[in-house]
Amino acid sequence: MKVFYDADADSQLIKDKRVAIIGYGSQGHAHANNLKESGADVIVGLPKDSRSIQKAKDAGLEVLYSRDAAEVADVIMVLVPDELAPGVYRDEIAPALKANKYLAFAHGFGVHFKKIVPPTDVNVFLVAPKGPGHLVRSEYERGRGVPCLLAVHQDVTGDTRGIGMSYASAIGGGKAGIIETNFKEETETDLFGEQAVLCGGLTSLIQAGFETLTEAGYAPEMAYFECLHEMKLIVDLLYEGGIGNMRYSVSNTAEFGDLTRGGRIVNDETKAEMKKILGEIQSGQFADEWMSECESGKPNFRRLETEGEAHSIETVGKSLRAMMPWLGEKTLVNKQVN
Repeated sequence: MKVFYDADADSQLIKDKRVAIIGYGSQGHAHANNLKESGADVIVGLPKDSRSIQKAKDAGLEVLYSRDAAEVADVIMVLVPDELAPGVYRDEIAPALKANKYLAFAHGFGVHFKKIVPPTDVNVFLVAPKGPGHLVRSEYERGRGVPCLLAVHQDVTGDTRGIGMSYASAIGGGKAGIIETNFKEETETDLFGEQAVLCGGLTSLIQAGFETLTEAGYAPEMAYFECLHEMKLIVDLLYEGGIGNMRYSVSNTAEFGDLTRGGRIVNDETKAEMKKILGEIQSGQFADEWMSECESGKPNFRRLETEGEAHSIETVGKSLRAMMPWLGEKTLVNKQVN
C-alpha cells in the first residue's frame, strides 16, 4: 500500500482550480474551510432553502445555489448524504458537467453501486478522510491532519491523480498520510466496518451487555458504567496503540478475561454472520435496500431509531452524564457553526 505526504503533492494544482463543495454538513464544512485556508478558490453549493447557507457565509465562504456552483467550478466535490447524492447529482450537477471537469466524492457509494454514473468525458476521483468532518477541521486548525484515502475512477485529462493528491493535501491529509486505494475497496470496507464493528456491532454489544446485567438484577447505573461509559477508556487505548497497548494498560485480571472469554462472545458463528453482511455489501444488496428504504420515506429506519432512543440505557445515560459536566467541554461539534 502506497502512502504519500505533503512533499509528494503539488499544492498549486488545486489552487489553480475553482472548487465547488456541494453540501455543508460535517465533511462539507471541513473541506470548504480547510481548502479556503490552504489558498484554494472555494465556493459552497447549497439548495435555496438550506439552513447551512448562513453558517457558510458566516465562515467567510462564497455561497451559490448548487446548480450555479457546479456550473462555474472546475472541481465539484459531492458531500451530501449517500441517499441524497443521486438526486442532487441528477438535478443539480449532471446538467452542469462539461468535458474534462473533475467530479469528486468523499465516499464511493454512489459511483461504485452505480447509483451515480458519470459521463465518460469527466474525471472522477475520491478523497475520503478517515475521520468525521469535525475532526478533519479541528486537526487542521491544530496544524495537523487526518489520514485520507485517494482513488481515481476516471482519468480523462491525465492529471486526475495529481489533482486529487493536491486536494487531499489541502484539507490536511498530507500531514498524516494519503493512502491510495480504489472505489470498490473504500466503499465495501467502509460499509462493513460501520455495520459489523464500529456502529452496528458495537452498539448491539453494548446494549446486550447492559441488558444482561440489568436482567440479572444489577443496578442500571452500574451496567451503564461498565458496558458503555468505560468503553471510551478502552477505545482510547486501542486508538493510541492497538490491541497490545490496551492489554498492556489494563489489569492482569482484565487481560485474562479478555483473552479467555472474548472469543466466546465473538466466535465462529459471529464471524460467519459477518461474512454474510460482507456478501450483502459486495453484491449491492445493502445499497439497494438502503436506497429503497429512503425512497419509501425511511419507515424501518425511523422505527428502529425510535426504538433505540427509547432503550433504558439512553435514559440512564442521560441522567448519569448530567453528573459529569466535563463531558460537554471542548466538543468537536458546535451545531451553530458546523
